[in-house]
Amino acid sequence: MVTTPTDNPDDPALRAKPRPWHAFSYRDYRLLWGAMVTGSIVAWLRILGTAQWLLDETGSAVLVGLIGVVQLVVQVPALLWGGALADRMDRKRLMALANAITGATLLLLGLLNWQGLLTPPMIYLGIALTAASQMLANPARSALVPIVIPRPYLLLATSTDTASQNAAAIVGPLLFAAVAVSSGLSAAFLLGGVIALGSSVLPLLIRAKGVADGHADGPERSTLQQTTDGFRYVAKHPILPGLFLLDAGITTASFYREILPVLALGLFGAGASATGMLGAANSTGAIVGSFVALLLAGYRAKGMLVLYASFAYGFILFGFGTANNLWLGMLMIAALGAADAVTVAVRQTTVMLTTPDHMRGRAFALMILAAQTANNVGTIWVGAWAGSIGAGNTMLLGGAISVVATGLIWRIWRPIREFRSS
Repeated sequence: MVTTPTDNPDDPALRAKPRPWHAFSYRDYRLLWGAMVTGSIVAWLRILGTAQWLLDETGSAVLVGLIGVVQLVVQVPALLWGGALADRMDRKRLMALANAITGATLLLLGLLNWQGLLTPPMIYLGIALTAASQMLANPARSALVPIVIPRPYLLLATSTDTASQNAAAIVGPLLFAAVAVSSGLSAAFLLGGVIALGSSVLPLLIRAKGVADGHADGPERSTLQQTTDGFRYVAKHPILPGLFLLDAGITTASFYREILPVLALGLFGAGASATGMLGAANSTGAIVGSFVALLLAGYRAKGMLVLYASFAYGFILFGFGTANNLWLGMLMIAALGAADAVTVAVRQTTVMLTTPDHMRGRAFALMILAAQTANNVGTIWVGAWAGSIGAGNTMLLGGAISVVATGLIWRIWRPIREFRSS
Protein backbone atom coordinates (compact mmCIF):
# COMPACT_ATOMS: atom_id res chain seq x y z
CA MET A 1 0.00 0.00 0.00
CA VAL A 2 1.34 3.43 -0.95
CA THR A 3 1.36 5.88 1.95
CA THR A 4 1.33 9.64 1.52
CA PRO A 5 1.63 12.45 4.07
CA THR A 6 -1.55 13.45 5.81
CA ASP A 7 -2.83 16.99 6.28
CA ASN A 8 -5.32 15.89 8.94
CA PRO A 9 -5.01 18.42 11.79
CA ASP A 10 -6.03 15.70 14.26
CA ASP A 11 -2.94 13.68 13.41
CA PRO A 12 -0.77 13.70 16.59
CA ALA A 13 2.35 13.93 14.42
CA LEU A 14 1.17 17.27 13.04
CA ARG A 15 0.37 18.67 16.48
CA ALA A 16 3.91 18.07 17.75
CA LYS A 17 6.46 20.86 17.35
CA PRO A 18 8.68 19.77 14.46
CA ARG A 19 12.46 19.76 14.55
CA PRO A 20 14.26 21.79 11.83
CA TRP A 21 15.22 18.59 10.00
CA HIS A 22 11.72 17.12 10.18
CA ALA A 23 11.24 17.15 6.39
CA PHE A 24 13.79 14.34 6.11
CA SER A 25 11.48 12.02 8.04
CA TYR A 26 9.44 11.65 4.82
CA ARG A 27 10.94 9.09 2.45
CA ASP A 28 9.66 10.67 -0.75
CA TYR A 29 11.01 14.07 0.28
CA ARG A 30 14.45 12.55 0.84
CA LEU A 31 14.39 11.28 -2.74
CA LEU A 32 13.26 14.68 -4.07
CA TRP A 33 15.92 16.39 -1.99
CA GLY A 34 18.60 14.06 -3.31
CA ALA A 35 17.55 14.78 -6.89
CA MET A 36 17.62 18.53 -6.20
CA VAL A 37 21.06 18.55 -4.53
CA THR A 38 22.70 16.36 -7.16
CA GLY A 39 21.03 18.39 -9.90
CA SER A 40 22.39 21.62 -8.41
CA ILE A 41 25.92 20.20 -8.25
CA VAL A 42 25.65 18.97 -11.85
CA ALA A 43 24.50 22.44 -12.92
CA TRP A 44 27.66 23.98 -11.45
CA LEU A 45 29.86 21.36 -13.11
CA ARG A 46 28.17 22.17 -16.42
CA ILE A 47 28.27 25.96 -16.00
CA LEU A 48 31.92 26.13 -14.95
CA GLY A 49 33.07 23.35 -17.27
CA THR A 50 31.62 24.83 -20.45
CA ALA A 51 32.80 28.35 -19.59
CA GLN A 52 36.32 27.13 -18.78
CA TRP A 53 36.49 25.07 -21.98
CA LEU A 54 35.50 28.03 -24.15
CA LEU A 55 38.01 30.30 -22.43
CA ASP A 56 40.83 27.75 -22.69
CA GLU A 57 40.17 26.84 -26.32
CA THR A 58 39.29 30.25 -27.76
CA GLY A 59 40.68 32.80 -25.30
CA SER A 60 37.65 34.96 -26.06
CA ALA A 61 35.63 36.51 -23.25
CA VAL A 62 32.99 37.39 -25.85
CA LEU A 63 32.43 33.74 -26.71
CA VAL A 64 32.17 32.94 -23.01
CA GLY A 65 29.61 35.72 -22.66
CA LEU A 66 27.53 34.15 -25.44
CA ILE A 67 26.67 31.40 -22.96
CA GLY A 68 24.22 33.84 -21.38
CA VAL A 69 22.59 34.53 -24.74
CA VAL A 70 22.20 30.82 -25.52
CA GLN A 71 20.73 30.13 -22.09
CA LEU A 72 18.30 33.04 -22.32
CA VAL A 73 17.04 31.93 -25.73
CA VAL A 74 16.29 28.37 -24.63
CA GLN A 75 15.36 28.77 -20.97
CA VAL A 76 12.26 30.96 -21.30
CA PRO A 77 10.32 28.69 -23.70
CA ALA A 78 11.62 25.56 -21.94
CA LEU A 79 10.49 26.90 -18.57
CA LEU A 80 6.99 27.77 -19.77
CA TRP A 81 6.71 24.42 -21.54
CA GLY A 82 8.00 22.65 -18.44
CA GLY A 83 5.35 24.33 -16.29
CA ALA A 84 2.58 23.18 -18.64
CA LEU A 85 4.00 19.66 -18.86
CA ALA A 86 4.25 19.45 -15.07
CA ASP A 87 0.47 19.95 -14.88
CA ARG A 88 -0.46 17.43 -17.57
CA MET A 89 1.97 14.47 -17.29
CA ASP A 90 3.67 12.42 -14.59
CA ARG A 91 6.02 14.84 -12.83
CA LYS A 92 8.31 12.06 -11.66
CA ARG A 93 8.88 10.86 -15.22
CA LEU A 94 9.37 14.43 -16.43
CA MET A 95 12.11 14.98 -13.86
CA ALA A 96 13.72 11.65 -14.73
CA LEU A 97 13.67 12.43 -18.46
CA ALA A 98 15.12 15.92 -17.97
CA ASN A 99 17.95 14.64 -15.75
CA ALA A 100 18.68 11.82 -18.19
CA ILE A 101 19.00 14.34 -21.05
CA THR A 102 21.44 16.36 -18.95
CA GLY A 103 23.44 13.26 -18.09
CA ALA A 104 23.65 11.97 -21.65
CA THR A 105 24.66 15.41 -22.95
CA LEU A 106 27.46 15.84 -20.41
CA LEU A 107 28.75 12.32 -21.04
CA LEU A 108 28.86 13.07 -24.77
CA LEU A 109 30.72 16.34 -24.17
CA GLY A 110 33.23 14.53 -21.99
CA LEU A 111 33.84 11.77 -24.54
CA LEU A 112 34.17 14.25 -27.42
CA ASN A 113 36.65 16.35 -25.47
CA TRP A 114 38.61 13.25 -24.47
CA GLN A 115 38.93 12.36 -28.16
CA GLY A 116 39.83 15.94 -29.11
CA LEU A 117 36.70 16.34 -31.23
CA LEU A 118 34.82 18.94 -29.19
CA THR A 119 34.17 22.29 -30.92
CA PRO A 120 32.55 25.58 -29.78
CA PRO A 121 29.28 24.89 -31.68
CA MET A 122 29.05 21.54 -29.90
CA ILE A 123 29.60 23.26 -26.55
CA TYR A 124 26.82 25.76 -27.27
CA LEU A 125 24.50 22.93 -28.31
CA GLY A 126 25.33 21.12 -25.08
CA ILE A 127 24.65 24.29 -23.09
CA ALA A 128 21.29 24.71 -24.83
CA LEU A 129 20.23 21.11 -24.14
CA THR A 130 21.28 21.10 -20.49
CA ALA A 131 19.88 24.56 -19.75
CA ALA A 132 16.55 23.57 -21.31
CA SER A 133 16.40 20.24 -19.47
CA GLN A 134 17.06 21.99 -16.16
CA MET A 135 14.13 24.33 -16.81
CA LEU A 136 11.91 21.37 -17.71
CA ALA A 137 12.65 19.70 -14.38
CA ASN A 138 12.32 22.69 -12.03
CA PRO A 139 8.51 23.24 -12.09
CA ALA A 140 7.85 19.50 -11.81
CA ARG A 141 10.13 19.15 -8.83
CA SER A 142 8.64 22.16 -7.02
CA ALA A 143 5.09 20.96 -7.71
CA LEU A 144 5.87 17.58 -6.15
CA VAL A 145 6.96 18.99 -2.78
CA PRO A 146 3.40 19.62 -1.48
CA ILE A 147 2.51 16.06 -2.49
CA VAL A 148 5.20 14.47 -0.33
CA ILE A 149 5.15 16.90 2.64
CA PRO A 150 2.08 17.83 4.77
CA ARG A 151 0.99 21.46 4.44
CA PRO A 152 2.08 22.51 7.97
CA TYR A 153 5.65 21.48 7.16
CA LEU A 154 6.02 23.06 3.72
CA LEU A 155 8.13 25.96 5.01
CA LEU A 156 10.45 23.41 6.61
CA ALA A 157 10.84 21.73 3.23
CA THR A 158 11.36 24.91 1.20
CA SER A 159 13.83 26.26 3.77
CA THR A 160 15.74 22.98 3.64
CA ASP A 161 15.76 23.22 -0.16
CA THR A 162 17.07 26.79 -0.07
CA ALA A 163 19.83 25.92 2.39
CA SER A 164 20.81 22.87 0.36
CA GLN A 165 20.93 24.79 -2.92
CA ASN A 166 23.23 27.37 -1.35
CA ALA A 167 25.40 24.60 0.06
CA ALA A 168 25.54 23.06 -3.42
CA ALA A 169 26.66 26.46 -4.74
CA ILE A 170 29.72 26.04 -2.51
CA VAL A 171 30.31 22.31 -3.02
CA GLY A 172 29.78 22.35 -6.80
CA PRO A 173 32.54 24.86 -7.68
CA LEU A 174 34.94 23.22 -5.20
CA LEU A 175 34.27 19.80 -6.75
CA PHE A 176 34.77 21.23 -10.23
CA ALA A 177 38.08 22.82 -9.23
CA ALA A 178 39.35 19.60 -7.66
CA VAL A 179 38.41 17.39 -10.63
CA ALA A 180 39.41 19.84 -13.37
CA VAL A 181 42.82 20.52 -11.84
CA SER A 182 43.61 16.88 -11.09
CA SER A 183 42.02 15.13 -14.08
CA GLY A 184 41.00 17.75 -16.66
CA LEU A 185 37.75 19.08 -18.10
CA SER A 186 36.82 15.78 -19.73
CA ALA A 187 36.66 14.20 -16.29
CA ALA A 188 34.52 17.08 -15.00
CA PHE A 189 32.02 16.59 -17.84
CA LEU A 190 31.97 12.82 -17.35
CA LEU A 191 31.49 13.14 -13.59
CA GLY A 192 28.59 15.54 -14.14
CA GLY A 193 27.03 13.10 -16.59
CA VAL A 194 27.31 10.15 -14.23
CA ILE A 195 25.82 12.13 -11.32
CA ALA A 196 22.96 13.37 -13.53
CA LEU A 197 22.12 9.85 -14.73
CA GLY A 198 22.09 8.65 -11.13
CA SER A 199 19.87 11.59 -10.22
CA SER A 200 17.41 10.62 -12.96
CA VAL A 201 16.60 7.38 -11.12
CA LEU A 202 15.62 9.04 -7.82
CA PRO A 203 12.25 10.56 -8.92
CA LEU A 204 11.11 7.17 -10.22
CA LEU A 205 11.52 5.72 -6.71
CA ILE A 206 8.99 8.16 -5.23
CA ARG A 207 5.81 6.40 -4.13
CA ALA A 208 3.48 9.41 -4.10
CA LYS A 209 1.43 10.07 -7.22
CA GLY A 210 3.12 12.08 -9.91
CA VAL A 211 0.10 13.25 -11.91
CA ALA A 212 -1.66 16.46 -10.83
CA ASP A 213 -5.16 16.29 -9.39
CA GLY A 214 -7.74 17.75 -11.79
CA HIS A 215 -5.41 17.69 -14.80
CA ALA A 216 -7.99 15.80 -16.86
CA ASP A 217 -10.95 18.03 -15.94
CA GLY A 218 -12.46 19.93 -18.86
CA PRO A 219 -11.67 19.67 -22.59
CA GLU A 220 -8.23 18.80 -23.93
CA ARG A 221 -6.10 21.94 -24.32
CA SER A 222 -2.86 22.61 -26.15
CA THR A 223 0.37 23.50 -24.37
CA LEU A 224 -0.01 27.13 -25.50
CA GLN A 225 -3.55 27.27 -24.13
CA GLN A 226 -2.42 25.72 -20.86
CA THR A 227 0.39 28.26 -20.56
CA THR A 228 -2.07 31.09 -21.24
CA ASP A 229 -4.38 29.66 -18.58
CA GLY A 230 -1.46 29.76 -16.16
CA PHE A 231 -0.81 33.44 -16.90
CA ARG A 232 -4.48 34.23 -16.35
CA TYR A 233 -4.63 32.27 -13.12
CA VAL A 234 -1.59 34.00 -11.62
CA ALA A 235 -2.80 37.44 -12.79
CA LYS A 236 -6.12 36.95 -10.97
CA HIS A 237 -4.58 35.39 -7.85
CA PRO A 238 -5.02 37.62 -4.78
CA ILE A 239 -1.46 37.15 -3.47
CA LEU A 240 0.98 35.89 -6.11
CA PRO A 241 1.14 38.99 -8.38
CA GLY A 242 2.08 41.13 -5.39
CA LEU A 243 4.77 38.69 -4.25
CA PHE A 244 6.21 38.42 -7.76
CA LEU A 245 6.18 42.21 -8.22
CA LEU A 246 7.86 42.70 -4.85
CA ASP A 247 10.63 40.28 -5.74
CA ALA A 248 11.05 41.80 -9.21
CA GLY A 249 11.21 45.36 -7.88
CA ILE A 250 13.78 44.61 -5.20
CA THR A 251 15.91 42.34 -7.37
CA THR A 252 15.96 44.71 -10.33
CA ALA A 253 17.18 47.54 -8.12
CA SER A 254 19.84 45.62 -6.23
CA PHE A 255 20.93 42.36 -7.90
CA TYR A 256 24.59 42.11 -7.01
CA ARG A 257 25.65 38.47 -7.40
CA GLU A 258 26.68 38.62 -11.06
CA ILE A 259 28.78 41.76 -10.66
CA LEU A 260 30.58 41.11 -7.37
CA PRO A 261 33.95 41.98 -8.99
CA VAL A 262 32.59 45.47 -9.75
CA LEU A 263 31.34 45.91 -6.18
CA ALA A 264 34.56 44.54 -4.66
CA LEU A 265 36.59 47.07 -6.65
CA GLY A 266 34.18 49.98 -6.25
CA LEU A 267 33.49 49.56 -2.52
CA PHE A 268 36.79 48.23 -1.21
CA GLY A 269 39.35 48.78 -3.98
CA ALA A 270 40.02 45.04 -4.01
CA GLY A 271 40.26 42.32 -6.62
CA ALA A 272 39.57 38.63 -7.13
CA SER A 273 40.28 37.54 -3.56
CA ALA A 274 37.72 40.02 -2.21
CA THR A 275 35.23 38.87 -4.85
CA GLY A 276 35.61 35.29 -3.65
CA MET A 277 35.28 36.28 0.00
CA LEU A 278 32.13 38.30 -0.67
CA GLY A 279 30.61 35.44 -2.65
CA ALA A 280 31.40 32.92 0.07
CA ALA A 281 29.97 35.22 2.75
CA ASN A 282 26.78 35.69 0.74
CA SER A 283 26.27 31.94 0.31
CA THR A 284 27.00 31.31 3.98
CA GLY A 285 24.49 33.98 4.98
CA ALA A 286 21.89 32.40 2.71
CA ILE A 287 22.37 29.06 4.45
CA VAL A 288 21.97 30.74 7.85
CA GLY A 289 18.85 32.54 6.59
CA SER A 290 17.39 29.24 5.49
CA PHE A 291 17.80 27.89 9.01
CA VAL A 292 16.13 31.04 10.35
CA ALA A 293 13.20 30.27 8.06
CA LEU A 294 13.17 26.73 9.47
CA LEU A 295 12.74 28.15 12.96
CA LEU A 296 9.86 30.34 11.70
CA ALA A 297 7.97 27.43 10.14
CA GLY A 298 5.18 27.78 12.71
CA TYR A 299 4.71 31.51 12.07
CA ARG A 300 1.30 31.76 10.40
CA ALA A 301 1.51 35.29 8.96
CA LYS A 302 3.56 34.19 5.96
CA GLY A 303 2.76 37.33 3.96
CA MET A 304 4.01 39.63 6.71
CA LEU A 305 7.11 37.45 7.08
CA VAL A 306 8.00 38.18 3.44
CA LEU A 307 7.44 41.90 4.03
CA TYR A 308 9.56 41.93 7.20
CA ALA A 309 12.42 40.16 5.43
CA SER A 310 12.10 42.51 2.42
CA PHE A 311 12.24 45.59 4.65
CA ALA A 312 15.32 44.12 6.36
CA TYR A 313 16.93 43.47 2.96
CA GLY A 314 16.43 47.10 1.94
CA PHE A 315 17.90 48.52 5.14
CA ILE A 316 20.85 46.10 5.00
CA LEU A 317 21.64 47.46 1.53
CA PHE A 318 22.25 50.83 3.20
CA GLY A 319 24.81 49.15 5.44
CA PHE A 320 26.48 47.40 2.51
CA GLY A 321 26.66 50.60 0.48
CA THR A 322 28.33 52.49 3.34
CA ALA A 323 30.68 49.69 4.49
CA ASN A 324 34.21 51.10 4.74
CA ASN A 325 36.15 47.84 4.97
CA LEU A 326 35.95 44.36 3.51
CA TRP A 327 35.08 42.57 6.75
CA LEU A 328 32.10 44.83 7.35
CA GLY A 329 31.11 44.35 3.72
CA MET A 330 31.24 40.57 4.18
CA LEU A 331 28.99 40.86 7.23
CA MET A 332 26.49 43.00 5.33
CA ILE A 333 26.41 40.80 2.25
CA ALA A 334 25.96 37.74 4.47
CA ALA A 335 22.97 39.46 6.06
CA LEU A 336 21.62 40.22 2.57
CA GLY A 337 21.91 36.54 1.69
CA ALA A 338 20.07 35.60 4.89
CA ALA A 339 17.19 38.02 4.30
CA ASP A 340 16.87 36.93 0.68
CA ALA A 341 16.81 33.25 1.68
CA VAL A 342 13.88 33.88 4.02
CA THR A 343 11.89 35.62 1.27
CA VAL A 344 12.64 32.83 -1.22
CA ALA A 345 11.54 30.07 1.16
CA VAL A 346 8.35 31.84 2.21
CA ARG A 347 7.46 32.84 -1.37
CA GLN A 348 7.79 29.24 -2.55
CA THR A 349 5.73 28.04 0.41
CA THR A 350 2.99 30.56 -0.38
CA VAL A 351 2.76 29.31 -3.97
CA MET A 352 2.40 25.76 -2.68
CA LEU A 353 -0.25 26.68 -0.11
CA THR A 354 -2.43 28.87 -2.33
CA THR A 355 -2.28 27.11 -5.72
CA PRO A 356 -4.34 24.03 -6.68
CA ASP A 357 -2.36 20.99 -7.73
CA HIS A 358 -3.35 21.18 -11.42
CA MET A 359 -2.01 24.78 -11.66
CA ARG A 360 1.07 24.40 -9.47
CA GLY A 361 3.58 23.60 -12.21
CA ARG A 362 2.63 26.66 -14.24
CA ALA A 363 2.58 28.89 -11.16
CA PHE A 364 6.10 27.81 -10.27
CA ALA A 365 7.25 28.28 -13.86
CA LEU A 366 5.99 31.86 -13.83
CA MET A 367 7.60 32.50 -10.44
CA ILE A 368 10.95 31.25 -11.74
CA LEU A 369 10.52 33.25 -14.96
CA ALA A 370 9.82 36.45 -13.02
CA ALA A 371 12.85 35.86 -10.80
CA GLN A 372 15.21 35.10 -13.69
CA THR A 373 14.03 38.10 -15.68
CA ALA A 374 14.55 40.32 -12.65
CA ASN A 375 18.04 38.86 -12.18
CA ASN A 376 19.02 39.67 -15.77
CA VAL A 377 17.54 43.17 -15.71
CA GLY A 378 19.02 43.76 -12.26
CA THR A 379 22.50 42.84 -13.45
CA ILE A 380 22.22 45.43 -16.23
CA TRP A 381 20.69 48.04 -13.89
CA VAL A 382 23.24 47.68 -11.09
CA GLY A 383 26.15 47.51 -13.50
CA ALA A 384 25.05 50.65 -15.34
CA TRP A 385 24.45 52.66 -12.18
CA ALA A 386 27.69 51.45 -10.58
CA GLY A 387 29.57 52.82 -13.57
CA SER A 388 27.63 56.09 -13.42
CA ILE A 389 27.28 57.00 -9.73
CA GLY A 390 29.60 54.50 -8.05
CA ALA A 391 29.07 51.13 -6.39
CA GLY A 392 28.28 52.53 -2.94
CA ASN A 393 25.67 54.98 -4.18
CA THR A 394 24.13 52.24 -6.33
CA MET A 395 23.61 50.08 -3.23
CA LEU A 396 22.11 53.07 -1.39
CA LEU A 397 19.77 53.68 -4.32
CA GLY A 398 18.84 50.00 -4.35
CA GLY A 399 18.13 50.13 -0.62
CA ALA A 400 15.85 53.13 -1.01
CA ILE A 401 13.95 51.53 -3.90
CA SER A 402 13.64 48.25 -1.98
CA VAL A 403 12.21 49.92 1.12
CA VAL A 404 9.78 52.02 -0.94
CA ALA A 405 8.70 49.01 -3.05
CA THR A 406 8.10 46.92 0.07
CA GLY A 407 6.12 49.74 1.65
CA LEU A 408 3.95 50.10 -1.45
CA ILE A 409 3.23 46.37 -1.61
CA TRP A 410 2.42 46.36 2.12
CA ARG A 411 0.04 49.28 1.67
CA ILE A 412 -1.61 48.25 -1.62
CA TRP A 413 -1.71 44.43 -1.44
CA ARG A 414 -3.98 43.78 1.49
CA PRO A 415 -4.26 39.99 0.86
CA ILE A 416 -0.51 39.68 1.46
CA ARG A 417 -0.80 41.43 4.83
CA GLU A 418 -3.73 39.26 5.84
CA PHE A 419 -2.54 35.89 4.53
CA ARG A 420 -2.34 33.28 7.28
CA SER A 421 -1.27 29.68 6.74
CA SER A 422 -3.27 26.92 8.40
